[in-house]
Amino acid sequence: MPMFESVLVANRGEIAVRVIRTLKRLGVRSVAVHSAADASAPHVLAADTAVLIDSYLDGAELVAAAQRAGAEAVHPGYGFLAENTGFARACAEAGLVFIGPPAGAIELMGDKINAKEAVKAAGVPVVPGSSGDDLDDAALIAAAAEIGFPVLLKPSAGGGGKGMRLVREADRLAEEIAAARREARTSFGDDTLLLERWIDRPRHIEIQILADTHGNVVHLGERECSLQRRHQKLIEEAPSVLLDEATRAEMGAAAVRAAKSCGYTGAGTVEFIVPGSDPSSHFFMEMNTRLQVEHPVTELVTGLDLVEWQLRVAAGEVLPFAQDDVTLTGHAIEARICAEDPSRGFLPSGGQVLLLQEPEGEGVRVDSGLAPGLVVGSTYDPMVSKVIAYGPDRDTALRRLRAALADTVVLGVVTNAGYLRRLISHPDVVAGRLDTGLVERHPELTLVPTGDTGQAGTAQPVDNFPLLAASLLRQLALAPARATDGSGWTDPFARPSGWRIGGTPAWTRHHLRLPGADPVLVLVRPRRGAENTAAGVDAGAGAFEVRIGDGEILRAEARAQLSGGAGRLAVTVDGVTRGFACGVEGAEHGDGTVWLSRDGDSWACHVHDPLAELALGGAGAHGGSLTAPMPGTVTLVKASVGETVKRGQAVLVLEAMKMEHVITAPHDGTVAQLKVVPGATVAMDDLLAVIAPADDPTGETAES
Repeated sequence: MPMFESVLVANRGEIAVRVIRTLKRLGVRSVAVHSAADASAPHVLAADTAVLIDSYLDGAELVAAAQRAGAEAVHPGYGFLAENTGFARACAEAGLVFIGPPAGAIELMGDKINAKEAVKAAGVPVVPGSSGDDLDDAALIAAAAEIGFPVLLKPSAGGGGKGMRLVREADRLAEEIAAARREARTSFGDDTLLLERWIDRPRHIEIQILADTHGNVVHLGERECSLQRRHQKLIEEAPSVLLDEATRAEMGAAAVRAAKSCGYTGAGTVEFIVPGSDPSSHFFMEMNTRLQVEHPVTELVTGLDLVEWQLRVAAGEVLPFAQDDVTLTGHAIEARICAEDPSRGFLPSGGQVLLLQEPEGEGVRVDSGLAPGLVVGSTYDPMVSKVIAYGPDRDTALRRLRAALADTVVLGVVTNAGYLRRLISHPDVVAGRLDTGLVERHPELTLVPTGDTGQAGTAQPVDNFPLLAASLLRQLALAPARATDGSGWTDPFARPSGWRIGGTPAWTRHHLRLPGADPVLVLVRPRRGAENTAAGVDAGAGAFEVRIGDGEILRAEARAQLSGGAGRLAVTVDGVTRGFACGVEGAEHGDGTVWLSRDGDSWACHVHDPLAELALGGAGAHGGSLTAPMPGTVTLVKASVGETVKRGQAVLVLEAMKMEHVITAPHDGTVAQLKVVPGATVAMDDLLAVIAPADDPTGETAES
């Protein structure tokens, strides 16, 4: 069968861009689908044809889009309908080739209970646990008593960690079963559970398999996926430092048997849980019947394009290589870049990309769905790109990935790039001492540095260095601008720069705050006798004295060069210069939010208006302003204006990127203002409600 002429990609974001890249290389025309909000998204611009749809989850609409565009096949990517049996069957019924396994394989492996029984019959080791499907609560409790605690409850119908519960004591099991059933029913429409023995400090290792339609199945080695947060993978690498050649061959053979047990074709992944102290006693967890997010690390160590082989297998080609032909060369590590804020409990973030700088260099690959000007919303999964590094050995790959993450700049949207850089720098990660609980054991890695550490010759640390840098960028925007007529004359009264006739310059006050932190007053004035120049907000240089809060007066220099509101800022303190990517959001004269990025971390420095806070009726001054911790949609409003509420009482519910967040009252009081209604879309830090304290229901104390 010849290669397809046209393929529809039933997905969006970075995976759609990545699939289209291979289609173009093979000379296959690509068809993208997109919602109205995604009309200018990178995957739409990359495709040869694009079709507007209402929903990425409407299988009938996707099939109709493929038929309208004349596509012969459909690539589902991952997520959405990639593992949906009904969609695979609908494609086949419409005469479209589904670039994935047969619907029967998806159905069998999508049911964890039946999958476990099928691979067990094929000689694949499984974790001791419950047997049979549709077990009631009593049967689950009896199974737990038989295998012993701790145990892990898992929904049979889904993945991604949703509904999973670790239970260490028998007296909590009934309560956790009820909670797991509720979450499974909400997430997957099926509350069937299974129960397995919990393995302390386990490692998560998966095997990539590739199968053609002629009965040939090979494995492409393993990926280590043990660095996870709440069962969501953060870092993946190939190969694993845990496995020797014998164990790799044994696990690979088990994965091949699992694939054959369900008549698998295409690319798939068999996941194992492995005791770190004894990798030979690995156990089957589940099979993912699709391309994995982390597939690039396997591509880099094998030299194979997995999307290309998905296409070739779906077109009926025979695999031209056998197991002995597969070799692993070098080491590759991937980091998932997500629109989320580690410093705020990994809440989803969002916004418009003001400046995008993605890393380049030897051994560095970026799979991205980002572009300057793109609005990252709250509707879809928070992963926006992946940064992958390859090297001849693990140390080189780690070093290259750390450098690549440091060079990753996404202004306008907070990401986890800096956090991931700190994570892969942790001594246990560097040494390869990994397990699925490592991330939770080190919450200190989530703390975004806001001070100058005092290294590299700096006399002493500078607290809130981002606020210092932001105030200097704003000060440059306020500096007197030179005339453009060639006279060189500067109007000292053009902007409030602190200039005085024949005297010490006055302080300019910058009220700034970082998200989740109290406002800070930063005072800035030009150093007397120093030459300060500026050309509006786009460029400038100057020497200043700066005072952050009640701290000492610092001597600093700043140079900025911006284009379109974004660019570079260099700040020098005590002879040491540090560079930032920078941008100004929502303002033409530097009075908007200042974004800064360095070493993968980013800071949104908001302008704080004390008078506006008092205008909230005084509640703001008492900490009663409820603001959005993430961009999203208000799904429930559980209080009304004038209603009395208690501290911790739910006021409203905000949903973003499949996550619900309950906004609660910070103290006893009365709902003085309510700014949103159900269905309202809000941005991060938007005002949602104001709770006046119980001892000051009208806010008169603050106003007086």
